[in-house]
Amino acid sequence: MTSKAKESGRKSISPWMTCVTCQSILTQKDVTVHGTNCPPNLKTWNHDFIYSGILYSTMETYNPLEQPKNIHVRTFDDMAFISQSALQLCEIAIGDYVLVTAGDNKAVKTAWPTKDKSLTSVSLTKHAIELNNLRGHVKIEKFNFCVNVAKEFVIRSVGKHTLQEATMELDIIIKNHNEQKVFTIGNKFSVPFYGKTLIYNIVKVVSDDYKNNNLSDQLKQLKMTDEVHEPKFYKALYNTKWTILSEEQEKKHCKRSKFKIQDVGGYDNVIQNIKDILDIGLGQCQSIGDFYVSKGILLYGTAGVGKSIIANALISEYDINSITIYSTDIYSKSLGETERKLQDIFVEAKTKAPSIILIEEIDSLCPKRSTSSTDHERRVLSQLITLFDDIQNANDNVVILATTSKLDLVDSSLRRPGRIDKEFEIYVPTYSMRAEIFKKMLLKIPNNLSSEDIQDIAFATHGFVGADLYGLCSQAILNAVKCHQKINTSFDLSLKVTVSNFEHALTVTKPSAMKEVLVEVPNVRWSDIGGQRDLKLKLKQAVEWPLRHPEAFLRMGITPPKGVLMFGPPGCSKTMIAKALATESKVNFLNIKGPELFSKWVGESEKAVREVFRKARQVSPSIVFIDEIDALGSERSSSSSGGSTSSSRSFG
Repeated sequence: MTSKAKESGRKSISPWMTCVTCQSILTQKDVTVHGTNCPPNLKTWNHDFIYSGILYSTMETYNPLEQPKNIHVRTFDDMAFISQSALQLCEIAIGDYVLVTAGDNKAVKTAWPTKDKSLTSVSLTKHAIELNNLRGHVKIEKFNFCVNVAKEFVIRSVGKHTLQEATMELDIIIKNHNEQKVFTIGNKFSVPFYGKTLIYNIVKVVSDDYKNNNLSDQLKQLKMTDEVHEPKFYKALYNTKWTILSEEQEKKHCKRSKFKIQDVGGYDNVIQNIKDILDIGLGQCQSIGDFYVSKGILLYGTAGVGKSIIANALISEYDINSITIYSTDIYSKSLGETERKLQDIFVEAKTKAPSIILIEEIDSLCPKRSTSSTDHERRVLSQLITLFDDIQNANDNVVILATTSKLDLVDSSLRRPGRIDKEFEIYVPTYSMRAEIFKKMLLKIPNNLSSEDIQDIAFATHGFVGADLYGLCSQAILNAVKCHQKINTSFDLSLKVTVSNFEHALTVTKPSAMKEVLVEVPNVRWSDIGGQRDLKLKLKQAVEWPLRHPEAFLRMGITPPKGVLMFGPPGCSKTMIAKALATESKVNFLNIKGPELFSKWVGESEKAVREVFRKARQVSPSIVFIDEIDALGSERSSSSSGGSTSSSRSFG
């Protein structure tokens, strides 16, 4: 035997033995097994023992020969039955709270002695074991954790018996049944109700953490531990509120993302880079040393590009606890209420780690600080910064994932290293990316499109983001149904969307980024313009050929021109040629006129020009048609007027 054991007392008095090597306390029958497993594994053990005041045992079902007197049968479910001598060695008194741990499941019970022959046995009623899945190897320790008084428990029904609506009578029964009991998030409890056993799961707890504990009690709870985090425990009083989630609230609370990684097309490289950071932040990939990498990720891009879909697809891929924050859900007019809700969300994420916190449109939750910022906005921003720092400075396996379509409105204090410094642009999809996204969408639509049709539609949808392509498919389906109804009034299950439906949809669907600056262009073709063969050819070579044959230009090392100036007397079809070029090349067309850009305010004209070109880059390839450019960008001279100077600055 690798370790020696000695009697903890005279053999005739105590059957317990103490191992000299590891100081474990065990029974005589386990000495031989312990000899080959000394010191014992505290995670997976093969015999019962007591170490550091904690009983390591195996769960058994309580079958009393003699029931304890003056105790109601229902109370048995809240008791842990342990031998008298084991209670003494663990320094647990009769009636003390004990923490029962079986794997990841924890429950607080009341210690009660039993006269069973097995000294190391731990018994719970069959109902208590099944309720919180307390099976197999269990740890029993005296409950020395900080307990907060709960103001509200949010619960949901998980049993086979449910009630259509919560009644006042049920609320009183739940209050009486759970008064002075201690719970943690995830615990289940049952209450009897007119012959039925109603089972509920605790999904959220509202409390004033540490407010009800004095300093001496808090100092007693401080201890060095190797665990990443300790669960929080809450005591229920009679005035504690119990809120039962309705069916709609339950569906919203338990809703899982309907988006999967395989449903997202075109952004494989970006998704893989984000996953690399998530793997480390969630503890699924070993880090180096004690250095904590940044746990904040920001996805930014134009509205409708797919930021939220990518974020939710990543969350569903990991299948872990996730919390989504919308500014409309947490904002409150009460002083400090918004900050408290944020703090509760981060505490819940730590308790249920590994977790992902998704903050939708973070710029609306805490806008950039300015002289016009309200006191409420500044407090929310400060609270969020503090919570981010707490996450970053602790190994809690919690990652913050935020989205925004207005990157400039996110405060710089949030974007610094150590907070949300990993920024990924979800850019407007290119031609090949649009084709891939379009294929993913067509998998859910009955259609007869060929691969060539898909490529043609992807080529014709310059500047379309994911939401625009979704709208295009919706419009095509609507057109297909309308056309079918004109021909046949009966519903046909074999109805399929055709190319003609998509061609019609393209005429009415425009990129969302172009809605503010888009000018309706008449359907002008090259055939509508007589003559001008040389000019038409030069425009085709400058605009159409680089789009249709980019590999040829790349192979020959030719850089396509970025600007073309058409000049001539009034009425010689300069504007019509530009419109025909936009129609034939199937690119987005932005028409700029002087009065739309000029402003009497300093800097506004320049800002308008920057905005037009930003929109053009966003929906590229596009044509920016500046009509009568001499009215905007006239020649610089010493006698230039104020307006000419402003236009010079605009294009300078």
